[in-house]
Amino acid sequence: MAVPPLDSCFSSSADGKTPFYVVEDVPANSVLLVRSRVDALSFPTGTIELALCPETGFITNQAFDENLVNYNAEYEETQGFSGTFSAFHRRLAEDLIDRYDLRGKKVLEIGCGKGEFLTLLCELGGNDGVGFDPAYRPERNTSDAADHITFIRDFYSEKYADYTADFVCCKMTLEHIPNVADFVGMVRRAVGDNPDTVVFFQVPEVRRVLRDVAFWDVYHEHCSYFSAGSLGRLFRSQGFEVLSLWTDYDDQYLMIEARPGTGEVASSAPLASEESPEELAVDVERFTGEVRQRLGAWRTVLTRCYHEGQHVALWGGGSKAVAFLTTLGLSEEVGAVVDINPFKHGTFLPGTAHEVVAPEALTLDPPDIVIIMNPIYHDEIQVALQGFGLAPVLWHIDADPSRLQMREAEVR
Repeated sequence: MAVPPLDSCFSSSADGKTPFYVVEDVPANSVLLVRSRVDALSFPTGTIELALCPETGFITNQAFDENLVNYNAEYEETQGFSGTFSAFHRRLAEDLIDRYDLRGKKVLEIGCGKGEFLTLLCELGGNDGVGFDPAYRPERNTSDAADHITFIRDFYSEKYADYTADFVCCKMTLEHIPNVADFVGMVRRAVGDNPDTVVFFQVPEVRRVLRDVAFWDVYHEHCSYFSAGSLGRLFRSQGFEVLSLWTDYDDQYLMIEARPGTGEVASSAPLASEESPEELAVDVERFTGEVRQRLGAWRTVLTRCYHEGQHVALWGGGSKAVAFLTTLGLSEEVGAVVDINPFKHGTFLPGTAHEVVAPEALTLDPPDIVIIMNPIYHDEIQVALQGFGLAPVLWHIDADPSRLQMREAEVR
C-alpha cells in the first residue's frame, strides 16, 4: 500500500477514514456572542466526525465545514478576566522572554485575539509587535505597550509574508485551521532560513482529551487535534527543527518551539516526549470504548438532580459549556450558566439558549451544585462563591459522574 505524503495526512480534506467519534447538530461556533434567545436556538449547526490518521497520529474533523465558521468582533475568546489564567500568561511570557532574550526585538503573533499575550511580550521585554486577528478590539487594549504594536484585523496569510520578526508565536489558533500543513508551511516560508528566528505554537493537547474522555473539549470549530507526536511530525514535515515540546496549564495546553531547519536537521529523530501513532491509537480506542458510557452517566445524574429539585449551575460560559450541554442534549436540567467575563453577561449560549449571567446572580437563586467547567479554576471559583456567602457542592467536569451522584446523595 502506498503511503500518502504527509501534507495530505495533515489536512481535514484527507477524509475517507472511519470516524471514531460522531456528533451531529452541534453549534458551528461556540464563543460568538449571541444577543437573543431566538438567535441562540436557531444558531447554525455542523457535524463532528473525528478520525485518526494512522501514519501521523493527526486527528481531524472530517465533517468540518469552513463556511459555517465565523470569526469577527463578536468572537469572545478571552480568558484574561481570570487571575489564574493571567498568572499563567504572565509566567509564560516571562519564560519566553528570558529563554530567547526577547528584549528590544520584533515579535509577531498570528491569531492574537484581543492582543493580551502579544501586549505582555512587548510590555515585559520592551519589544515591538505586530498581531493578526479579525476579532481584535482596539478599545479593549489600554496598555501603553499598544503604542508599539501594529494590530491588523485580518487573518494571517501569504500577503503578509513581508512582516519579519525575531520571534513568531501562534497560540490556540492552529486547531482552527483545516489544512495545517499548508499553514505551517506558509509560516516556514515567511520566517526564511535565519536560524535565530524561533516560532512558538500553543494548541489543546488531545491525549488529555482522549484519556479523560473530555467530550466537552470537542467542538465544530476545532477541526484539528494534536498530540506531541503529531505536532512534532507536522513541523518537521514543513522544514522546522523542533527544539522542545511540553504541556502546561494542568496539561491542557501543548507547546512547541521550533526554528528553521535544513536537510537532516529538519527531519531529525523525534523528541522523547513524542508518542508514536500506534500509542495514540490506543488512546483513541479507549476514548471510543468509554465515551458513550460517560455521556449516559452525565445525563442520568443531571436528570436525577433536576427531578429531585436540585438547582445545578455551570461555571464557565464558553466552548466547554456549549459542547457539554449540546452533546448531552440538556436544557432545563441546568438552571444557570455563569462567567466572570462581563462581555458575555446577557448573551446566550448557541444551541441551548442558556443566558450567561454574572457570578453574583447566583445569590438570587443559590445553586445546590456548581459544575466547574475547568477544574484548574477550582480555588478561584470557591473563593468567589464564599465571598457571596454561598456553599454549593462543587463538581469537576472531569470527575466520574457515578461518584458525583453518590456524593450529592450523601450531602443531601
